[in-house]
Order: sequence, then structure tokens, then C-alpha cells
Amino acid sequence: MRVSREQAAENRERVVQTAARLFREHGFDGIGVADLMKEAGLTHGAFYGHFGSKDDLMAEASARALADSLAYWQKRIETAGDDGLPTILARYLSPAHRDHPGRGCAFAALGAEAQRHTPAVRQAMTAGLRPLIEVFSRLLPGRSKAAKRQKALAAFSGMVGALVLARAVDDEALSEEILQAVATSITGTEAARDTPSPDVPQS
Repeated sequence: MRVSREQAAENRERVVQTAARLFREHGFDGIGVADLMKEAGLTHGAFYGHFGSKDDLMAEASARALADSLAYWQKRIETAGDDGLPTILARYLSPAHRDHPGRGCAFAALGAEAQRHTPAVRQAMTAGLRPLIEVFSRLLPGRSKAAKRQKALAAFSGMVGALVLARAVDDEALSEEILQAVATSITGTEAARDTPSPDVPQS
């Protein structure tokens, strides 16, 4: 039975959203098309009606995850006022974010894998990073836009690295110490801990 254009668009959107979550949970190579489509509630054969290849979906899912992260950051910063930086750090460098990669930062979950895949995936990562750094730089002190950008790049790189390390170790206390240490290094003061819902992007 043929589906309407509206239903086809909804199905495609569901696949992209599902892929954005599952790739972050399992890695690009940790889940196949069949399992991904099953999770989305669609048949394996339907995949190729929407995407030319898994690589195409990886690029689009990465772009979607990063766009969601940007929207999340912007909303949190707008509502936090002068507490924008502590709020972002408390959310990003939190045990909840560490423990729920499927709704978190695509750079921490997939950055190391991106270099091994198609240029389209890396292009999506590059395009997603630029606006995140621009938004983050507004929260940091600096005499010039260039100085604030440099600080934002350094701070965000540290945040991503901290999350990767915190997930890698099997010592809970050490994991939390890593998160707290990086938050403190960015703000110069001990950051408040937050326990955000895993149902929203943390990056």
C-alpha cells in the first residue's frame, strides 16, 4: 500500500530522530540498519526509500543531533540570564549526561568515530560545531570576539574530553571528579551539580 507524502515525511523524520539517538548510544558501527528501522517501527526495506545509504543517514542524524543541542543551549542560556555559564556547565558536566549518551552531546559520543567515516559526517560535525562555539563564546569573558572564541574552543574541547573520560573509567568517584575538575577549571569556582532529565539534550 502506498503511503501519502505526509506519512512518508513523518516516517523519514522518525528514522532520523531514532538514528540520532541510537548512534549516540551505540556508535555509528554499533547498530545496523535493520535494528535501527525496527526501533523506528518500520521495515528494513523501507530504509532505501528514504536514504541512499547508511552513510547518508549518519550525516543527517549527526546534523539533527547537533541542531537539537544548539536549540537546547540557546533556550537554557536565555532562561538562565547571568547564570548561563554555570547552568550550561552543570548540565553538560553532570552524571545524568554521562549516563545517557543517547540524548547528549554528539561530539562526546561520536567525535572519535567521525574521522573514520565519510566526509559528509565530518562536514555535519563541522557545521554543527561552529554555531555552538559562537553561542558558548557569548558566556565567556574576553576583550575581543576572537579572544572569547578562543576561550570557548578551549573550554568546549575540555568539556567534551571530560565527558569521554568520565564514561571510560569504571570508578564512579573518579568519573565525577573528572567532571567537577573541568567545570571548576572553566569557572574558577566549584560548579553546582545538576541532575537534568535524560529526556533532553545535554550538550
